[in-house]
Amino acid sequence: MQRLVSQFTNQLTEALEIGKSANLKAAKSPISNMVITGLGGSGIGGLIATQLASDQLNIPVSINNDYTLPAFVSENTLVIVSSFSGNTEETLEALRLAQGKNAEIACITSGGKLTEIAMEKGYNLITLPEAFSPRAMLTYSVVQQLFMFHHYGLINNYFVEEVKETVKLLESEEASIKDLAHQISLMLHTRTTIAYSDSSMEGVITRFRQQINENSKCLGWQHVVPEMNHNELVGWAGGKEEYAVVIFRSDYEHPRSSVRLNISKEIIEKKTSSVVECHAKGNSLIAQSFYHILLGDWISVYLADLNKVDSVEVKVINYLKAELAKI
Repeated sequence: MQRLVSQFTNQLTEALEIGKSANLKAAKSPISNMVITGLGGSGIGGLIATQLASDQLNIPVSINNDYTLPAFVSENTLVIVSSFSGNTEETLEALRLAQGKNAEIACITSGGKLTEIAMEKGYNLITLPEAFSPRAMLTYSVVQQLFMFHHYGLINNYFVEEVKETVKLLESEEASIKDLAHQISLMLHTRTTIAYSDSSMEGVITRFRQQINENSKCLGWQHVVPEMNHNELVGWAGGKEEYAVVIFRSDYEHPRSSVRLNISKEIIEKKTSSVVECHAKGNSLIAQSFYHILLGDWISVYLADLNKVDSVEVKVINYLKAELAKI
Protein backbone atom coordinates (compact mmCIF):
# COMPACT_ATOMS: atom_id res chain seq x y z
CA MET A 1 0.00 0.00 0.00
CA GLN A 2 2.89 2.38 0.62
CA ARG A 3 3.93 1.90 -3.00
CA LEU A 4 0.41 2.79 -4.13
CA VAL A 5 0.22 5.87 -1.92
CA SER A 6 3.59 7.03 -3.27
CA GLN A 7 1.98 7.16 -6.74
CA PHE A 8 -0.60 9.75 -5.61
CA THR A 9 0.68 12.70 -7.65
CA ASN A 10 1.32 10.56 -10.74
CA GLN A 11 -2.28 9.39 -10.47
CA LEU A 12 -3.55 12.97 -10.36
CA THR A 13 -1.61 13.79 -13.52
CA GLU A 14 -2.87 10.68 -15.31
CA ALA A 15 -6.41 11.38 -14.14
CA LEU A 16 -6.30 14.75 -15.89
CA GLU A 17 -5.22 13.12 -19.15
CA ILE A 18 -7.99 10.52 -18.89
CA GLY A 19 -10.62 13.19 -18.33
CA LYS A 20 -9.38 15.39 -21.17
CA SER A 21 -9.51 12.50 -23.63
CA ALA A 22 -12.96 11.26 -22.62
CA ASN A 23 -15.43 11.14 -25.53
CA LEU A 24 -18.75 12.25 -24.05
CA LYS A 25 -22.02 13.22 -25.69
CA ALA A 26 -24.60 15.81 -24.71
CA ALA A 27 -27.45 15.10 -22.31
CA LYS A 28 -30.72 14.00 -23.89
CA SER A 29 -32.75 16.30 -21.57
CA PRO A 30 -32.10 19.40 -19.44
CA ILE A 31 -30.46 18.53 -16.10
CA SER A 32 -32.26 19.85 -13.01
CA ASN A 33 -30.67 17.70 -10.28
CA MET A 34 -27.93 15.11 -9.82
CA VAL A 35 -27.37 11.86 -7.94
CA ILE A 36 -23.91 10.31 -7.52
CA THR A 37 -24.26 6.67 -6.60
CA GLY A 38 -21.39 4.51 -5.35
CA LEU A 39 -19.96 2.74 -2.32
CA GLY A 40 -16.68 2.91 -0.43
CA GLY A 41 -13.91 4.72 -2.28
CA SER A 42 -16.18 5.27 -5.28
CA GLY A 43 -18.87 6.81 -3.12
CA ILE A 44 -16.62 9.13 -1.14
CA GLY A 45 -15.10 10.40 -4.38
CA GLY A 46 -18.49 11.84 -5.27
CA LEU A 47 -18.85 13.62 -1.94
CA ILE A 48 -15.37 15.11 -2.15
CA ALA A 49 -15.87 16.26 -5.76
CA THR A 50 -19.20 17.83 -4.85
CA GLN A 51 -17.64 19.75 -1.98
CA LEU A 52 -14.76 20.90 -4.17
CA ALA A 53 -17.23 22.29 -6.71
CA SER A 54 -19.83 23.56 -4.24
CA ASP A 55 -19.31 27.21 -5.12
CA GLN A 56 -20.29 26.52 -8.75
CA LEU A 57 -22.83 23.72 -8.65
CA ASN A 58 -26.26 25.35 -8.88
CA ILE A 59 -28.46 22.26 -8.88
CA PRO A 60 -29.32 19.95 -5.97
CA VAL A 61 -26.90 17.03 -5.56
CA SER A 62 -27.53 13.83 -3.62
CA ILE A 63 -24.80 11.32 -2.68
CA ASN A 64 -26.27 7.83 -2.75
CA ASN A 65 -24.62 4.87 -0.98
CA ASP A 66 -27.40 2.30 -1.26
CA TYR A 67 -29.33 -0.12 -3.43
CA THR A 68 -32.13 2.42 -3.81
CA LEU A 69 -32.44 5.87 -5.39
CA PRO A 70 -34.27 9.00 -4.21
CA ALA A 71 -37.87 9.24 -5.43
CA PHE A 72 -37.17 12.54 -7.23
CA VAL A 73 -34.98 10.87 -9.89
CA SER A 74 -36.45 11.49 -13.35
CA GLU A 75 -35.44 12.08 -16.95
CA ASN A 76 -34.04 15.44 -15.78
CA THR A 77 -31.70 13.81 -13.25
CA LEU A 78 -28.04 13.19 -13.99
CA VAL A 79 -27.12 9.91 -12.29
CA ILE A 80 -23.37 9.40 -12.13
CA VAL A 81 -22.76 5.71 -11.49
CA SER A 82 -19.36 5.18 -9.89
CA SER A 83 -17.88 1.74 -9.24
CA PHE A 84 -14.18 1.12 -9.61
CA SER A 85 -14.60 -2.61 -10.15
CA GLY A 86 -17.78 -2.20 -12.17
CA ASN A 87 -19.33 -5.06 -10.23
CA THR A 88 -20.52 -3.43 -7.00
CA GLU A 89 -23.85 -5.06 -6.20
CA GLU A 90 -25.55 -2.03 -4.67
CA THR A 91 -24.39 0.30 -7.44
CA LEU A 92 -25.59 -1.97 -10.23
CA GLU A 93 -29.02 -2.15 -8.57
CA ALA A 94 -29.15 1.64 -8.32
CA LEU A 95 -28.23 1.78 -12.02
CA ARG A 96 -31.14 -0.52 -12.83
CA LEU A 97 -33.50 1.82 -10.98
CA ALA A 98 -32.06 4.85 -12.77
CA GLN A 99 -32.73 3.13 -16.08
CA GLY A 100 -36.33 2.62 -15.03
CA LYS A 101 -36.62 6.35 -14.36
CA ASN A 102 -35.15 7.17 -17.80
CA ALA A 103 -32.46 9.27 -16.09
CA GLU A 104 -29.40 10.70 -17.82
CA ILE A 105 -26.76 8.10 -16.89
CA ALA A 106 -22.99 8.53 -16.88
CA CYS A 107 -20.56 5.87 -15.68
CA ILE A 108 -17.09 5.94 -14.11
CA THR A 109 -15.42 2.53 -13.79
CA SER A 110 -12.41 0.40 -14.69
CA GLY A 111 -14.47 -2.42 -16.19
CA GLY A 112 -16.80 -5.21 -15.09
CA LYS A 113 -20.54 -5.31 -15.66
CA LEU A 114 -20.85 -1.53 -15.49
CA THR A 115 -18.64 -1.10 -18.56
CA GLU A 116 -20.61 -3.77 -20.41
CA ILE A 117 -23.92 -2.04 -19.63
CA ALA A 118 -22.59 1.43 -20.46
CA MET A 119 -21.27 0.31 -23.84
CA GLU A 120 -24.41 -1.64 -24.67
CA LYS A 121 -26.72 1.27 -23.78
CA GLY A 122 -24.48 4.04 -25.11
CA TYR A 123 -24.11 5.81 -21.77
CA ASN A 124 -21.36 8.33 -21.24
CA LEU A 125 -18.39 6.38 -19.88
CA ILE A 126 -15.01 7.30 -18.43
CA THR A 127 -12.76 4.26 -18.07
CA LEU A 128 -10.25 4.16 -15.24
CA PRO A 129 -7.05 2.11 -15.13
CA GLU A 130 -7.33 -1.30 -13.48
CA ALA A 131 -5.92 -1.83 -9.97
CA PHE A 132 -6.07 -4.50 -7.31
CA SER A 133 -6.86 -1.99 -4.54
CA PRO A 134 -9.65 0.42 -5.53
CA ARG A 135 -9.28 2.57 -2.42
CA ALA A 136 -5.80 3.53 -3.63
CA MET A 137 -7.37 5.07 -6.75
CA LEU A 138 -9.44 7.86 -5.18
CA THR A 139 -7.58 10.48 -7.20
CA TYR A 140 -9.04 9.11 -10.43
CA SER A 141 -12.58 9.02 -9.04
CA VAL A 142 -12.57 12.61 -7.78
CA VAL A 143 -11.03 14.09 -10.93
CA GLN A 144 -13.38 12.21 -13.27
CA GLN A 145 -16.39 13.40 -11.26
CA LEU A 146 -15.19 16.97 -11.88
CA PHE A 147 -14.82 16.26 -15.60
CA MET A 148 -18.39 14.91 -15.65
CA PHE A 149 -19.65 18.05 -13.90
CA HIS A 150 -17.85 20.18 -16.49
CA HIS A 151 -19.11 18.15 -19.44
CA TYR A 152 -22.72 18.65 -18.38
CA GLY A 153 -22.20 22.39 -17.97
CA LEU A 154 -22.45 22.40 -14.18
CA ILE A 155 -18.99 23.90 -13.55
CA ASN A 156 -16.23 25.50 -15.61
CA ASN A 157 -12.83 23.87 -16.11
CA TYR A 158 -11.04 25.81 -13.35
CA PHE A 159 -10.11 22.53 -11.67
CA VAL A 160 -7.67 21.47 -14.39
CA GLU A 161 -5.10 24.14 -13.54
CA GLU A 162 -5.75 23.76 -9.82
CA VAL A 163 -5.04 20.03 -9.98
CA LYS A 164 -1.80 20.75 -11.86
CA GLU A 165 -0.78 23.19 -9.14
CA THR A 166 -1.74 20.62 -6.53
CA VAL A 167 0.64 18.10 -8.08
CA LYS A 168 3.51 20.59 -7.82
CA LEU A 169 2.63 21.37 -4.21
CA LEU A 170 2.40 17.74 -3.10
CA GLU A 171 5.64 16.83 -4.83
CA SER A 172 7.45 19.66 -3.05
CA GLU A 173 5.87 18.75 0.30
CA GLU A 174 6.28 14.97 0.01
CA ALA A 175 8.98 14.60 2.65
CA SER A 176 7.28 16.85 5.19
CA ILE A 177 3.90 15.17 4.67
CA LYS A 178 5.42 11.73 5.26
CA ASP A 179 7.30 12.93 8.33
CA LEU A 180 4.15 14.46 9.84
CA ALA A 181 2.15 11.34 9.00
CA HIS A 182 4.69 9.14 10.77
CA GLN A 183 4.57 11.32 13.90
CA ILE A 184 0.78 11.22 13.96
CA SER A 185 0.69 7.45 13.43
CA LEU A 186 2.80 7.04 16.59
CA MET A 187 0.23 9.06 18.52
CA LEU A 188 -2.66 7.02 17.13
CA HIS A 189 -1.05 3.65 17.82
CA THR A 190 -3.03 1.65 20.44
CA ARG A 191 -5.67 4.41 20.55
CA THR A 192 -9.05 4.98 18.90
CA THR A 193 -8.78 7.56 16.11
CA ILE A 194 -11.24 10.46 15.95
CA ALA A 195 -11.08 13.06 13.16
CA TYR A 196 -12.69 16.48 13.18
CA SER A 197 -12.88 19.31 10.66
CA ASP A 198 -15.05 22.11 9.36
CA SER A 199 -17.95 20.82 7.25
CA SER A 200 -16.17 21.82 4.03
CA MET A 201 -13.74 18.93 4.65
CA GLU A 202 -16.36 16.32 5.56
CA GLY A 203 -15.57 14.13 2.55
CA VAL A 204 -11.85 14.38 3.26
CA ILE A 205 -12.07 13.24 6.88
CA THR A 206 -14.57 10.53 5.98
CA ARG A 207 -11.97 9.24 3.55
CA PHE A 208 -9.37 9.37 6.35
CA ARG A 209 -11.59 7.29 8.63
CA GLN A 210 -12.16 4.78 5.82
CA GLN A 211 -8.40 4.44 5.35
CA ILE A 212 -7.91 3.88 9.08
CA ASN A 213 -10.56 1.14 8.84
CA GLU A 214 -9.23 -0.61 5.75
CA ASN A 215 -5.49 0.00 5.82
CA SER A 216 -4.84 0.13 9.56
CA LYS A 217 -7.55 -2.41 10.50
CA CYS A 218 -8.84 -0.08 13.25
CA LEU A 219 -12.17 1.34 14.30
CA GLY A 220 -12.62 5.08 14.56
CA TRP A 221 -15.00 7.85 13.64
CA GLN A 222 -15.24 11.38 12.28
CA HIS A 223 -17.50 14.38 12.73
CA VAL A 224 -17.68 17.99 11.57
CA VAL A 225 -18.16 21.42 13.06
CA PRO A 226 -20.62 23.00 13.59
CA GLU A 227 -22.84 19.89 13.86
CA MET A 228 -20.64 18.09 16.40
CA ASN A 229 -20.95 21.10 18.71
CA HIS A 230 -24.64 20.30 19.07
CA ASN A 231 -24.22 16.68 20.19
CA GLU A 232 -20.86 14.90 20.18
CA LEU A 233 -19.03 17.62 22.08
CA VAL A 234 -21.21 16.83 25.10
CA GLY A 235 -20.07 13.21 24.82
CA TRP A 236 -16.53 14.31 25.62
CA ALA A 237 -17.64 14.35 29.26
CA GLY A 238 -16.77 10.67 28.93
CA GLY A 239 -13.54 11.28 27.05
CA LYS A 240 -10.48 9.20 27.90
CA GLU A 241 -6.77 8.98 27.12
CA GLU A 242 -7.51 6.01 24.86
CA TYR A 243 -8.92 8.45 22.29
CA ALA A 244 -6.60 10.27 19.89
CA VAL A 245 -7.92 13.26 17.95
CA VAL A 246 -6.72 14.59 14.60
CA ILE A 247 -8.17 17.99 13.65
CA PHE A 248 -7.88 18.81 9.95
CA ARG A 249 -7.70 22.58 9.46
CA SER A 250 -7.92 24.61 6.26
CA ASP A 251 -8.11 28.20 5.05
CA TYR A 252 -11.62 27.51 3.75
CA GLU A 253 -13.32 27.04 7.11
CA HIS A 254 -16.25 29.29 7.90
CA PRO A 255 -14.88 31.96 10.29
CA ARG A 256 -17.28 30.93 13.05
CA SER A 257 -16.40 27.28 12.54
CA SER A 258 -12.74 28.17 13.01
CA VAL A 259 -13.60 29.67 16.40
CA ARG A 260 -15.67 26.61 17.25
CA LEU A 261 -12.79 24.27 16.40
CA ASN A 262 -10.44 26.27 18.63
CA ILE A 263 -12.82 26.13 21.59
CA SER A 264 -13.65 22.48 20.96
CA LYS A 265 -9.95 21.62 21.01
CA GLU A 266 -9.60 23.27 24.44
CA ILE A 267 -12.49 21.16 25.76
CA ILE A 268 -11.16 17.91 24.28
CA GLU A 269 -7.62 18.48 25.58
CA LYS A 270 -8.99 18.31 29.13
CA LYS A 271 -9.90 14.66 28.46
CA THR A 272 -7.00 13.42 26.34
CA SER A 273 -3.47 14.59 25.73
CA SER A 274 -3.46 12.98 22.27
CA VAL A 275 -4.68 15.86 20.13
CA VAL A 276 -3.00 17.21 17.01
CA GLU A 277 -3.99 19.89 14.49
CA CYS A 278 -3.00 19.49 10.83
CA HIS A 279 -2.98 22.69 8.77
CA ALA A 280 -3.35 22.14 5.03
CA LYS A 281 -1.10 23.83 2.52
CA GLY A 282 -2.01 25.11 -0.94
CA ASN A 283 -3.71 28.05 -2.64
CA SER A 284 -7.04 26.40 -3.44
CA LEU A 285 -9.66 24.18 -1.82
CA ILE A 286 -8.60 21.45 -4.24
CA ALA A 287 -4.96 21.70 -3.17
CA GLN A 288 -5.75 21.78 0.54
CA SER A 289 -8.21 18.88 0.25
CA PHE A 290 -5.76 16.65 -1.62
CA TYR A 291 -3.01 17.68 0.85
CA HIS A 292 -5.13 16.31 3.69
CA ILE A 293 -6.16 13.22 1.72
CA LEU A 294 -2.52 12.33 1.03
CA LEU A 295 -1.55 13.04 4.64
CA GLY A 296 -4.35 10.77 5.84
CA ASP A 297 -3.34 8.00 3.45
CA TRP A 298 0.24 8.06 4.75
CA ILE A 299 -0.95 8.07 8.35
CA SER A 300 -3.05 4.97 7.69
CA VAL A 301 -0.24 2.94 6.11
CA TYR A 302 2.28 3.91 8.79
CA LEU A 303 -0.29 2.94 11.42
CA ALA A 304 -0.77 -0.39 9.64
CA ASP A 305 2.95 -1.05 10.03
CA LEU A 306 2.78 -0.22 13.74
CA ASN A 307 -0.23 -2.53 14.09
CA LYS A 308 1.68 -5.25 12.19
CA VAL A 309 -1.20 -5.80 9.76
CA ASP A 310 -1.42 -6.17 5.99
CA SER A 311 -2.64 -2.79 4.75
CA VAL A 312 -3.87 -4.27 1.45
CA GLU A 313 -5.96 -7.28 2.47
CA VAL A 314 -9.71 -6.95 3.00
CA LYS A 315 -10.57 -10.58 3.70
CA VAL A 316 -13.67 -9.76 5.71
CA ILE A 317 -15.18 -7.82 2.78
CA ASN A 318 -14.37 -10.67 0.41
CA TYR A 319 -16.03 -13.09 2.83
CA LEU A 320 -19.13 -10.88 3.00
CA LYS A 321 -19.36 -10.75 -0.80
CA ALA A 322 -18.95 -14.51 -1.05
CA GLU A 323 -21.75 -15.08 1.46
CA LEU A 324 -24.02 -12.61 -0.34
CA ALA A 325 -23.39 -14.44 -3.61
CA LYS A 326 -24.91 -17.58 -2.09
CA ILE A 327 -28.26 -15.88 -1.51
